[in-house]
Amino acid sequence: MLDYARSPVSAPRPCAGRPPKDDLSTWTVTDDWPDRVPVTSVEVDVFEAWFGDVFDELFGPCQ
Repeated sequence: MLDYARSPVSAPRPCAGRPPKDDLSTWTVTDDWPDRVPVTSVEVDVFEAWFGDVFDELFGPCQ
């Protein structure tokens, strides 16, 4: 029943250390979001509460 816990003796053990870096040239980025993403007023309030200082630096203070 618990055979999945034991690996076969002949199976290679995984290498220790960091995994190899990904080749980013083979990645594909797909943008399938709609032109307008619906956002509720509560979501806007949360972003303004947490990121208001950053928004003020980027876009200037609210008027």
